[in-house]
Amino acid sequence: MALFCIDIGNTHTHFGIVTDTQTLGQSSIPTPLVDRLADGIVPAFGKLVTQHGRVDGIAMCSVVPLATPLVVRAFELQNIQIPIFRLTHQSRLGLPIHYPNPSEIGHDRLANAIGAWSREQAPTVVIDMGTAVTFDVVTRANGYEGGIIAPGIEIMRSYLHEKTAQLPKLDERLDLSGPIGRSTLEAMRIGTVIGFAGMIQSLLDAVLKHLEERGERGIRIYTTGGSAAAISQRIVPLPVHVPELTLQGLAAAFRSNRA
Repeated sequence: MALFCIDIGNTHTHFGIVTDTQTLGQSSIPTPLVDRLADGIVPAFGKLVTQHGRVDGIAMCSVVPLATPLVVRAFELQNIQIPIFRLTHQSRLGLPIHYPNPSEIGHDRLANAIGAWSREQAPTVVIDMGTAVTFDVVTRANGYEGGIIAPGIEIMRSYLHEKTAQLPKLDERLDLSGPIGRSTLEAMRIGTVIGFAGMIQSLLDAVLKHLEERGERGIRIYTTGGSAAAISQRIVPLPVHVPELTLQGLAAAFRSNRA
């Protein structure tokens, strides 16, 4: 089964074709382009569908409610008439939710948890480093339990520039030559990259300690999201980086709800 999976995020909309064994054509466009059906999202979707051929269904999640109907419209304009599944807390997830108010959970966070659980049914911490950083925790005892929300690295970098008189705007580079900056830009890059990784590490340490004290063993750690590839290597224990984890979770949820 080949599924067109779409994750509509605050900054970017990610999509790709997920089959039973792999993720193909993974790509993204800025979410504001979703509003531009003719020269934004329709050509991007059409190109991927054309390249792949047969698609059996569409699975999507969104944290931008106004963009959701526009994505559906993009498929209608291409006359793609296949089942569309939208993940919510009311869907069959394949794992229980142990959370006071499930409607508060971001649908992308649910997709991440499902994606991790479907890979290996073990206690899991998923760290998604997007516009915001989210930690999502799945345990053997309770299934999905919740997690943490913190500022993403781009929020930190933008804030430095916007809230000061003289600090410049940083580019997207996350590579460092060392821990001591020899220019203002280099000092800012070090402060945000190492500082951001330190925040992630501190949060992860607290979560792992809590889970281990409760008797959870064999905890798996996954990372995904825009800045995760560069930051993951600074985290101990080294996590498994899965760029397509959200899309894989959407595909697993589609299958569970069509079974």
